[in-house]
Amino acid sequence: MRNGKEQIEAVFAAKKKPLLVAFTVAGDPDYKTSLRIIQEMAAAGADIIELGLPFSDPVADGPVIQRADLRAMDAGMNTDRLLDLVQEFRAESKIPIVILTYANLIMRRGISKFYADAAAAGIDGVVIADVPFEESEPFTKAAEETGIAPIMMVSPTTSDERLAGILAKAAGFIYLVAVMGVTGARTGVEQAAVDLLTRVQKQTSVPVAPGFGISTPDQVKEWAGHGADAVIVGSAIVKRIEEYIGDPDAGIVAVGEYIRTLKT
Repeated sequence: MRNGKEQIEAVFAAKKKPLLVAFTVAGDPDYKTSLRIIQEMAAAGADIIELGLPFSDPVADGPVIQRADLRAMDAGMNTDRLLDLVQEFRAESKIPIVILTYANLIMRRGISKFYADAAAAGIDGVVIADVPFEESEPFTKAAEETGIAPIMMVSPTTSDERLAGILAKAAGFIYLVAVMGVTGARTGVEQAAVDLLTRVQKQTSVPVAPGFGISTPDQVKEWAGHGADAVIVGSAIVKRIEEYIGDPDAGIVAVGEYIRTLKT
């Protein structure tokens, strides 16, 4: 039986074209609808699901995801409920699941317990948005002990020295921050991010997935042309959920149609 890191590696090893990592905030707008959204994302062709664990101070996220975090927390989402959500989804799907979270939530539970509980629930990778590489050792150690992939972030401002250290610890895939600033849809693809993709791929065999600011089929196609191993799309999905708050069935359909468009 594969551990989480191996599950992610297997999906990348089998790919014939860049993978789609689809993000949503766990519990947005409520637990039941969130589960249905995740199920639709998988059915529509997402290769990896990334779930945001709602947090009161999500410093890496823009207003769209901040609002989703508030909706999810208001509906009762927390770490325990997220684990329940993943386990319920796991009953019918083996698609890799990555959690994006913040250090406070992990440390509140206890680093070792958080990773052990995550692995038991069926979580394959963890991204921590606010832990710098220099302070990551306790988290990457716990990830390694539980078979979870520590998904590390790099950006165009990452120095060569820091990049070498990050690549030595990274597993599953590397999260390439494609725009400076917070999450949210942008237009075009920044040359600095393309240069970083080339720079990283020359130094590691770990797959590289650009995220932040990617929202259109043209951007996905452009990143594929530059050789990205995957693309991460988040705020544009969450925006569709927000637009249909009063009609969750229509929102689920809209999310599925959007993902199919990106895949095509």
